[in-house]
Amino acid sequence: MAESDIFINADMGEGLGLHSFGHDETLMSSVDAINLACGFHAGDPHIMAATVELAASYDVRVGAHPGLPDLAGFGRRRMLLTPTEAADLVRYQVGALTGFLGAFAMPLNHIKPHGAFYGMLAADEELMAAVAEVNLQYGVPFFGLAGTAHETVCRRRGVEFIPELYVDLNYSAAGELIIQRKPEMADPEAVRERVSQAVSGQPIRAVDGTEITIEFQSVCVHSDAPNSPEVAAAVRQALAA
Repeated sequence: MAESDIFINADMGEGLGLHSFGHDETLMSSVDAINLACGFHAGDPHIMAATVELAASYDVRVGAHPGLPDLAGFGRRRMLLTPTEAADLVRYQVGALTGFLGAFAMPLNHIKPHGAFYGMLAADEELMAAVAEVNLQYGVPFFGLAGTAHETVCRRRGVEFIPELYVDLNYSAAGELIIQRKPEMADPEAVRERVSQAVSGQPIRAVDGTEITIEFQSVCVHSDAPNSPEVAAAVRQALAA
């Protein structure tokens, strides 16, 4: 896998009102695409507009980052949803984002669910199939985890699938992401090593030491981690090495 085939994405626009979180402006020059919060787990109209404008100024692609309606829990608490409810949540949030993208003559690049919603869809083909219909409606790829319902449903429904590697979250022995309520600092050197191993086809270590192989086309960096700019720089260095 060549470095030129791999790109970096980051979650952004996750503030609310007067409260800002993350390192959006600092990170923008280090990433290729962003996943923009659409108001349910974080974000609001002004933040969405400002983040789209910032991305446009850096020529960075913008995708939707729809979350569960859980501002207090930052979308990291699971909910019981029907497939229709899951699709409606995504369609509503993507629709809001496309309004702001249109104001800056930018296209919707992709859809990538946030937090607990991401994990729910990875484990439930019925929920994922409903959400995939929104991707088909907009004709955009889905960013997700290889080897899960994200991939199997997208392949079956004809949705372009972009698998991700995470460097600031841990994996279980089964290759599932371990979603933490509060982000922790990632060691840039460990990040560089993980990316280097994964790019060369070597397995990486799960939280219990199990070796797992991750298929990916993009590396995700979370903007709300305390040292996310250093993490993004480590990823870029590993890809360029």
